[in-house]
Amino acid sequence: MDGNGRWAASRGLPRIAGHRAGAEAVTRCLRAARRQGVEYLTLYAFSSENWRRGPDEVADLTGLLRFYVRHKVAELHREQVRILFVGEVHRFGSDLCDELARAEQLTAHNTGLTLLLALSYGGRNDIVQATKAIARAVQRGELDPDTIDENMMSRHLLTAGIPDPDLVVRTSGEHRISNFLLWQSAYAEFVFLDSLWPDFDETTFAQVLEIYGRRERRFGARPA
Repeated sequence: MDGNGRWAASRGLPRIAGHRAGAEAVTRCLRAARRQGVEYLTLYAFSSENWRRGPDEVADLTGLLRFYVRHKVAELHREQVRILFVGEVHRFGSDLCDELARAEQLTAHNTGLTLLLALSYGGRNDIVQATKAIARAVQRGELDPDTIDENMMSRHLLTAGIPDPDLVVRTSGEHRISNFLLWQSAYAEFVFLDSLWPDFDETTFAQVLEIYGRRERRFGARPA
């Protein structure tokens, strides 16, 4: 979800205004996903690299996250949305971590769309922590290295139990994935949009699905 800052700058507004507009776009995206029957939606809300931003902007982003969790979770729960958080969420402090945990517990048994919020997430670190967990199991004698395969690696990632993404979308004209779901996106389709994230709406969502529908997914095989 890229382009909040540029959206605000183009209007002579502070960056926090862009982040607030981006939060409204999240609501529209969720609504569109539910209407279109999407079962899993992952939003890259805060990357591990975002900690390098200025302390004021990090505080603004953290405050928005806290507001969203406190004021939107009950509504999502009523809509049967299941909420999961992936990433090093402990870096946000114990108070916010407790609120995130309560949101997961509240919505754990919901049967509608599953919303994953990637917070302090980095794809490389995800692979590293999975590798460490497997290496420790080998060290303890619980695992034969010859049995390690792709499925085992997937089971040790932060997204264990979640299907790999079919489609990855990035806004704002950037043509890179910036450390997002590196392992999981091996066979995903990619769509790069010129529009900024705060302008993302239901029409944009439908256009993205139309583009995806025209793709031929072969997974390395020849077309039939």
